[in-house]
Amino acid sequence: MLLEVKDLHVYYGAIHALQGVSFQVEEGEIVTLIGANGAGKSTTLKTISALLHPRSGTIALRGTDITNTPAQDIVRLGVVQIPEGRKIFAPLTVQENLEMGAFTRSDPADIQQSMKRVFKSFPRLKERLGQLGGTLSGGEQQMLAIGRGMMAQPKVLLLDEPSMGLAPILVEEIFSIIKEINSQGVAILLVEQNALMALSVAHRGYVLETGNIVLEGTAKELLQNPQVIKAYLGGH
Repeated sequence: MLLEVKDLHVYYGAIHALQGVSFQVEEGEIVTLIGANGAGKSTTLKTISALLHPRSGTIALRGTDITNTPAQDIVRLGVVQIPEGRKIFAPLTVQENLEMGAFTRSDPADIQQSMKRVFKSFPRLKERLGQLGGTLSGGEQQMLAIGRGMMAQPKVLLLDEPSMGLAPILVEEIFSIIKEINSQGVAILLVEQNALMALSVAHRGYVLETGNIVLEGTAKELLQNPQVIKAYLGGH
């Protein structure tokens, strides 16, 4: 088991945001968390990344408890989050942004290899190496955010709303890159408002409602589930 989240309870002050959330991500899988705004999806990712701390429950990576591990060490262990809204370093160049992604690494030759891999997935970034991050289009910024995450050599990539604010054609491109990254052996935990898109690339999924997981299954099962169709896929 690559990543196992067990009975996670997280609070914002008096608000009980996650109420006993449990799920798993196996090696090489794309797993998606779907749910309405405020269901607890981003809270779950932030808790795994140690940006939030659970009141109770455990998070394990390959069987090792990482619940109380500091955020920078979580990245060193290979759990890397691409935050909602991209959060690139706007005043830095594309190259500097990518180098920031490798801050936990020390071998220059190894870092160069990763840079080459990022350019293979995102040739547009190579063309814009000296350009400031803040001057890129929304789609290019999303590519840069994912590329920066890849520079940390993730075992599992936590992707928070990668399609947010992007034109449909760019959404297709970003999702085909997500599949490509997964095919290189990187497991992905995907939080995405566009449930249809998420389930079209995922192997399995979980449905979150007000801090609880209410449904789980293969992506195919969830795509055919009447509850999911009605609530998240625009069906009746």
